[in-house]
Amino acid sequence: MPIEITPRDSYSRQDVLRILRLHPRQLAGWERAGLSVLKDTYTFEDLVRLRRLRDLSASRISSRSIRAGLDAMQRVSGMANPLVEAAAVARRGSRLVFRHSGALVDPVTQQLLFDFDPQTARPLSVVRAHEVQLDKATQVQEMFLQAVQLEEHAATVAQAQQVYVDLLEMEPNHAPSCINLGTIYYNQKQYGRAEQLYRRATIADPTYALAFFDLGNVLDELQRLPEAIEAYKCAIALVPGYADAHYNMALAYERLGERRRALPHWLAYVRLDPIGPWSTHARSQARRILAGEKLSLVKRHASK
Repeated sequence: MPIEITPRDSYSRQDVLRILRLHPRQLAGWERAGLSVLKDTYTFEDLVRLRRLRDLSASRISSRSIRAGLDAMQRVSGMANPLVEAAAVARRGSRLVFRHSGALVDPVTQQLLFDFDPQTARPLSVVRAHEVQLDKATQVQEMFLQAVQLEEHAATVAQAQQVYVDLLEMEPNHAPSCINLGTIYYNQKQYGRAEQLYRRATIADPTYALAFFDLGNVLDELQRLPEAIEAYKCAIALVPGYADAHYNMALAYERLGERRRALPHWLAYVRLDPIGPWSTHARSQARRILAGEKLSLVKRHASK
């Protein structure tokens, strides 16, 4: 039997940034692109939509392509909020395509696409508006949203965990569920389980920068710094402007005593996030390294 819970009535902007682990600049960028509306308070549906935007952005699809796909999907399907009502997948080059009523659809061209994934391919059928059936993709989406709701309450995190487990039995390659379940285990300090799920997410979706970033974090926690650095490198290769990945990679290099390798990542973080306490720390670390390099060069010069 589905678990009924009541989500919060509203979330502040700071709540949204904290829950979704967003940088204020990223949310502001979506607002400028017309993907989100500037608000003081947000509903749970807003939270779900922004979470989907975060996941799509981590897969290297541009804000312009997301906006074009959403606008087109609204026109051809009549959906008010395609990011919440349909399963969106960034898997056709730079285009946003949707899985809807069992079919893979490019809303811009209004074409049905061949689905070469044997896990999700199914015969297409004519579906009338008054007799839409709950297909597997819709079940997965509803379970995912239910688990996200349950995560919002400390008393129901264990129930959220079970919903994610059940969802992954139904759809083993659902990368966002791997990430969220892995994060539950990470917060419980079950780092081995978290690592397995983050790795599973990177295999399910190799373009998912967040999966590599979270994998780097858990490897860092396990003191496997060279492996963590490789994971951060993957995240940055996918999204060069991934400020937090640059920051954590710089820290990992510092802990390995490789300060020169840390320097470009401290500088990248300062460039990407120039205001705030983390930027202040990154700038301070960069100055220390540069000062040390200057002294070293002077010493070598003097000894000639």
